[in-house]
Amino acid sequence: MTPRPELLKLPPIAPGAGISVVAPASFARPERIDNGAARLKALGFIPRFTPNATARGPLFFAGTPEQRIADLHAAFADPDSQLVMSLRGGYGSNRILKLVDLEVMRAHPKPFFAYSDLTGLQLHLFDRLGLPAFHGPMLAADFFLEDGVHLDSFYAALAGAGYELGESQGMRAIKPGVARGTLYGGCLSILVSLLGTPWEPDTANKLLFLEDVNAKPYQIDRMLWQLRSAGKLEGVNGIIFGEMLDCDSPGAEPDLLEKVISSAFADFDGPIALGLRSGHVSRDNVTLTFGVEAEFRVADVARLSIASRN
Repeated sequence: MTPRPELLKLPPIAPGAGISVVAPASFARPERIDNGAARLKALGFIPRFTPNATARGPLFFAGTPEQRIADLHAAFADPDSQLVMSLRGGYGSNRILKLVDLEVMRAHPKPFFAYSDLTGLQLHLFDRLGLPAFHGPMLAADFFLEDGVHLDSFYAALAGAGYELGESQGMRAIKPGVARGTLYGGCLSILVSLLGTPWEPDTANKLLFLEDVNAKPYQIDRMLWQLRSAGKLEGVNGIIFGEMLDCDSPGAEPDLLEKVISSAFADFDGPIALGLRSGHVSRDNVTLTFGVEAEFRVADVARLSIASRN
């Protein structure tokens, strides 16, 4: 494995900043785009849409791979924006991974807010460049909703400040313990899809965050088995699961997913928690800064303390 680069330093960002809006995967509904942009403006930010951000097609993509990667490069290079935000996830960012010009991002490092299908792209930029990955709200997936964004963590992450998450953000204890490490992870199904590719995630010595949506408990178990069999759970210090929205089976016992997790990690030594609302969530999408150091404590309650970025 290539040695991990040092974490790139990013300046603090406050309301008033310009936001380059990109769509590296699928297109979004026009009304969600309008509402999300209005909410960002109301918060004091200035959204700036790249040329193909609102493209529809071909298929379910927001433009061709060449158009989408051109937008991403332009977003990072734009001197009038201080951060980059994806419109939504969906599917398609895997098609542009091989087209990424890392030198563009290295020359113009900025926070990149995304999750879901963008997990592979975010982790690629962190693993190869040391660019922190902001697993957090997107314009047409979260900001269009009245209660879609957990603003405290969003502002703290932009400022580079340390912050703490716990029961109020949905976390509940599964397995006690204390662990420290680099916060890392994203959408479970995307992480699994990257195995065996040049963009395979580097999970060693990490606090691993895993989340997904609309996956049945047996499918979660299968993906966890695949991660373990690929050696991706070796050296992981602690595991935090997301809300796992709609990851249940009709007619099954309501705690089946929790039982699946406990069974899959029966021999895991580190702490485990479930329910942190980041990524695919029912409300108040929490921003996690992947690449920074964090402390994870689980006893009667679970707490995740994310260190200052700089």
